[in-house]
Amino acid sequence: MRLLIVGTLEGQIGAASQIAIQRGAKVTHAETVEKALDSLRSGKGADLVMIDVAVDVASFIIQIEKERFHLPVVACGVGTDSQAAVMAIKAGAKEYIPLPPDAELIAGVLAAVTEEASAIVHKGSAMAQTLKLADQVAKSEASIMITGASGTGKELMARHIHKNSRRADKLFVAVNCAAIPENLLESELFGHEKGSFTGAVARRIGKFEEADGGTLLLDEISEMDVRLQAKLLRAIQEREIDRVGGTKPVKVDVRIIATSNRNMEEAVAAGQFREDLYFRINVVTVNLPSLTERPEDIAPLAEHFIRKYSEANEIAERPLADEAITALRAHAWPGNVRELENTMHRAVLLAQGKDIGSDAIMLSGSTGAPAAQGGTMAADGDARGLVGRTVAEVERDLIIDTLQHCLGNRTHAANILGISIRTLRNKLRQYTDEGIPVPMPGSGGLDPAGQKAY
Repeated sequence: MRLLIVGTLEGQIGAASQIAIQRGAKVTHAETVEKALDSLRSGKGADLVMIDVAVDVASFIIQIEKERFHLPVVACGVGTDSQAAVMAIKAGAKEYIPLPPDAELIAGVLAAVTEEASAIVHKGSAMAQTLKLADQVAKSEASIMITGASGTGKELMARHIHKNSRRADKLFVAVNCAAIPENLLESELFGHEKGSFTGAVARRIGKFEEADGGTLLLDEISEMDVRLQAKLLRAIQEREIDRVGGTKPVKVDVRIIATSNRNMEEAVAAGQFREDLYFRINVVTVNLPSLTERPEDIAPLAEHFIRKYSEANEIAERPLADEAITALRAHAWPGNVRELENTMHRAVLLAQGKDIGSDAIMLSGSTGAPAAQGGTMAADGDARGLVGRTVAEVERDLIIDTLQHCLGNRTHAANILGISIRTLRNKLRQYTDEGIPVPMPGSGGLDPAGQKAY
């Protein structure tokens, strides 16, 4: 866990740092926004930023988004400065921590950031066998290919392998190859020199250098452009990379874990993925079972998410009623564990009474369970309700319904739909331009004005 503190924190840097260090965090301090950006560009990285409201929080958040540093920002300031707290949240800060720092509050924020690296919840034999294989190969230096349908937990498995590897004390760095535009992915992986292209305002260390000594996850590697695959192959074979605009190679030592929800053999046969690169990264394959292949895990996972979201929303934890478990087990789960997580998040918010009943379990699909609210697709696989509608109209309704189902989360919706996040954003931009309401990120509600809908 890497914590970057920006500003003076009203003279409370020492106290905040000590609390974070006691909780296992590695702390870096930058006095100004520019020094903080230099720290991130240099490859030191961060998993969380705590920034003083006395500095320009808005400009910092705008700049890290512009330079594609994806990390949560928490604002800090004197507890009585409510105006500064509101401005920081509006600027994009995820949380506000009053000063002087409270140990439990900081501990809670750190725990929330590192939660995704927790143990994999399972009870049945399907996932147990997969974990056994993962543990067997974790301590090797072999490159690992993790396959499985969208939402099965491929990144979580990658983190589990890293945690149990000989590189566990080094960094785990993830890159989503599907979420970064093709013309920027090379810079993201290998870094760039100042002035090497428009927008390269300073030298930036790429993910390969940032992960040096540790593990680099290439998430959804099958979405990578074929031309970049050749450079990736060289980097893996030669253990050196070339920064964009650089004049000499840089030695790196990383272990590669790659993931894909596609059939890689078919992608190779179709010429969409290099065969030599595939064999290089596919020394060992760990295939994650779909949720329908692990029915014994549905109830334990549902209960895990109930605990998680009850605590997150400060709601009293309710037990899961028997009829609700029956409904969950009968569902097809095309979105796998991610879909189950979203379903239980909604159930926690909607449940009334002493338990979570089937009335709070909003499902979609053709299992006979209640369809997601706002759905316009024909139920039970009946195509008669689609006759007379264009393919574009049906596609639009499916995309919007899925987005509502995922509470507005673009990445989750793209995975369930089986399309890239780039394609989804283009579709949503088109719908917005046409004046069609699109679910807002993080809420699942519709944005009538279509503002910031993608």
